[in-house]
Amino acid sequence: MTAPTKDWDHEYDVVVVGSGAGGMTAALCCHDKGLKTLLIEKDNVYGGTSAVSGGGIWIPGNDQAEKHGCKDREEDWRKYVHALTEGDVDPKRVDAYLDNGPEMVRYLEKRFDVHYDLVVRYPDYFMKTPGALAGWRSMEPAVFDASKLGDELDNQRESYPGTLIANRIAMSQAQANTLLTKKKGWVGMFMKLALLYLFDFPWRFKTKRDRRQKLGQAMVGSLRYAMLKNDVPLWLNTGLEELIQENGRVVGVKTLCQGDETTIRARRGVILACGGFEANQEMREKYLPKPTYTEWSAGPGCNHGDGIQAGMELGARVKQMDGVWGGPVVVSPVGNPATVLFVERALPRSIIVNGNGQRYMNEAGAYTDVVYKMLRNQAETGVAVPSWFIADAVYRKDFPMGPVLPGSMQPDFMLPKGWDGTVFHKANSLEELAEKAEIDADTLKATIARYNEMVVTKNADEDFGKGDNDFDTYYGDARLKTNPCLGPIEKPPFYAVRIHPGELGTNGGLDADERGRVQKEEGGVIPGLYAIGNCSAAVMGRSYPGAGSTLGPAMVYGYIAAQDIAAQAADNGAAISDAA
Repeated sequence: MTAPTKDWDHEYDVVVVGSGAGGMTAALCCHDKGLKTLLIEKDNVYGGTSAVSGGGIWIPGNDQAEKHGCKDREEDWRKYVHALTEGDVDPKRVDAYLDNGPEMVRYLEKRFDVHYDLVVRYPDYFMKTPGALAGWRSMEPAVFDASKLGDELDNQRESYPGTLIANRIAMSQAQANTLLTKKKGWVGMFMKLALLYLFDFPWRFKTKRDRRQKLGQAMVGSLRYAMLKNDVPLWLNTGLEELIQENGRVVGVKTLCQGDETTIRARRGVILACGGFEANQEMREKYLPKPTYTEWSAGPGCNHGDGIQAGMELGARVKQMDGVWGGPVVVSPVGNPATVLFVERALPRSIIVNGNGQRYMNEAGAYTDVVYKMLRNQAETGVAVPSWFIADAVYRKDFPMGPVLPGSMQPDFMLPKGWDGTVFHKANSLEELAEKAEIDADTLKATIARYNEMVVTKNADEDFGKGDNDFDTYYGDARLKTNPCLGPIEKPPFYAVRIHPGELGTNGGLDADERGRVQKEEGGVIPGLYAIGNCSAAVMGRSYPGAGSTLGPAMVYGYIAAQDIAAQAADNGAAISDAA
């Protein structure tokens, strides 16, 4: 589409599309470089998937590692990431991320007072890959005081209940690990967090939301506050309809703003940061492995592939469109986003089986890897979708099962009517459980007998190695002096929770280079167009090196794209608009 300058409704140097962590980082960095910048968001709330996430960023070589007693050697983290992404991603793109990650964290802290804390003992996800490290590379946002946002808090996407204590109280990643694995001091921590929440007056009279934001809420809260302080505008209810080109260069966007068609000029560039396509069933059917349904997504339902489709209309190359940030999910019967089993799989007295009642994986492995194995077993057997998370009464009392809170907090009689028989099945014998879940009873009994024998007599999973590395045991039961991931499944009643191969989001999209520039199908780049986050093909390829491997690249490439746009403007000798 071509639009003469006189027809523009609004003019900026840069338009950023999408208000997740990547988009807000890009907008702040562009503004700081003197570029007049606008951030647009099609939803009526800001934060995107970032707001409901764990808020982590995976930054090897960060400044805090050495302060906490670790010398993270560059040769190790480069070896590790390149080993995981080999063949899927241009090495120059990977290196640009690794080179700029620590600098991006420093920049946000120095320029915008946006702080991250090291999650010291969160291991990399693939500990058997050379260069992996048992911690010191994942960071999480510092606690943010939501009162600073004023009325703008009402426009922030709220947390998922499952990321909160009792659906109310915020907890950090480090605190979640202590609470969920019953580490020493967990009861005292729980009481302290509860009391801080309950007696936070007068805030308690204003909202049920926790003023001490953590995880993704702290991430988007602190970034949004920085935007407010620096007068970086955000338009909600403003969706991307079309990218506008002049002489082959992207120079603006056509939007649907508050229901009206609006054109916005972007003199220096457009940065697409508007997520993947997990909420678009048509695109799922076209690109993702089958079966696939939007109901299996843990995303907030706001990502329909708008940016990807707009780029493709201009001849952009796409890559890895069959990829997802996978996770085994429990589908909610009330239509909410699906719940990913992040922690449950590593806890003792539980296993995962297919419809034949057979184990086929190390359940405690990386959630992305679990989904690949589900799909592989489905192709081999035809009965892995759905699979079943099997646990006993001891597990049920102490630990969650997707949307089902631990029995000590939410006993069966307190669960919503109809969950027994839909979300899960409950039975007093394995035979009865198998009948209810339509699992082969003899195979299920043999599988559990084999598992229990290994656990009791050998304290080892000889079949799949569950609990034999630091990542597996990170979310194991800290009270166990032996393997924290293993415990016999022996005390009735028994539970079978239906799980599907879901995802946090898709990870294929527009093919961007090491500067974030979108590349053409025919070769070269589309001038003026950048893509970051899940709108672009993932810099991590099909892997997930550690906690924060989605948000880290989104923010780092937002930083990189801003630097490139500013450099291009300076190189051209063009005056940059006064962002003030």
